[in-house]
Amino acid sequence: MRSIYLDNAATTALSPAAKQAMLPYFDGIFGNPSSLHTWGQQASAALQDARERIALCLGADPKEITFTSGGSEADNQAIFSAAMAGAARGKQHIVSSAIEHHAVLYYLASLQTQGFDVTILPVEPGTGLVRPADVAAALREDTCLVTIMFANNEIGTIQPIAEIGALCRQRKIPFHTDAVQAVGHVPIDVRALRADYLSLAGHKFHGPKGVGALYCRKGMPLRSLLLGGAQERGHRAGTENLPAIMGMASALEESLALLGQTDAVMVPLRDRLIARLRDIPRARLNGHPTLRLPNNVNFCFEGVEGEALLLLLDAQGIAASSGSACTSGSLDPSHVLLALGLPHEIAHGSLRLTLSRYITEADIDYTAEAILQVVERLRAMSPVWERITADR
Repeated sequence: MRSIYLDNAATTALSPAAKQAMLPYFDGIFGNPSSLHTWGQQASAALQDARERIALCLGADPKEITFTSGGSEADNQAIFSAAMAGAARGKQHIVSSAIEHHAVLYYLASLQTQGFDVTILPVEPGTGLVRPADVAAALREDTCLVTIMFANNEIGTIQPIAEIGALCRQRKIPFHTDAVQAVGHVPIDVRALRADYLSLAGHKFHGPKGVGALYCRKGMPLRSLLLGGAQERGHRAGTENLPAIMGMASALEESLALLGQTDAVMVPLRDRLIARLRDIPRARLNGHPTLRLPNNVNFCFEGVEGEALLLLLDAQGIAASSGSACTSGSLDPSHVLLALGLPHEIAHGSLRLTLSRYITEADIDYTAEAILQVVERLRAMSPVWERITADR
């Protein structure tokens, strides 16, 4: 039986280059970067090297990079920093969108209990695009932050971030973008985007889990979520995870170096899979048809439950998901698909397939055929599908 991993939006396999980059820092250069002795200074030099390399990949200054435990922490820290700075000036209004990752939405909900006013913008039905005009209309004198994700983790839609960033910069309103799904998959220049804060996570581009980074533009407020030490220039207490940081830097450099080559192969494979799945009756592509991540395919199949679809595909050696990995245990339909305007019964039948640079055309064809067979099998035993076809 074939083994095909198509859940790369959840996490990616560690690349050999990233693994090799990590090895010396487990038992060779193992000192604490905050220590003054030789072992510590060797580690500190490596940490600075990684910071410089990641900054270069983003078009940032090394002093603008703070290492975190991942994307969720980076999101939380950016929002916390801007919100507290805003509150100190009597500004407690935040603008976001209905399809943000829960690392953003849950933190915003927490701020609402503390007196903040949050405007959640709708997205364009079907595509999931945030309209810059809607952002502009939502801005107020007391707006202290706009936070809009770069690319959605479920449907892959890429937002007009540069346009939104320019709008916020013109109004002198801090702008954060959760770029966890985008970094390593599309070119990113924080200056061109007019981003004040940008979050990323290593395990989304073939780096290790448990490590991420937050870009914070020079001059913007940055408060520590963790207290107890002066690490990361006082922006994050706790000894830095040096092996993971070195692996993340290597993985990001490798992903960007291979970007053109990867896209030349991956985009046609993505489009080939989309074309095959569109042939299935009552199949619906979710997200923007062209403004989407090069590796993202998201469909709903009427009359089919997403969980059953995943289990039967897994039995055929195919790993996929029915939405965000962070909510895979939930029985509720995806908040992203509901925001697109899909009814509950259709949103329950979602399937997310996310490719990597290791996927082949044979993998895509096998997957497409397997999905066709599984959908037919599930519909054959589904009373819901019987009702749907009877209503035609």
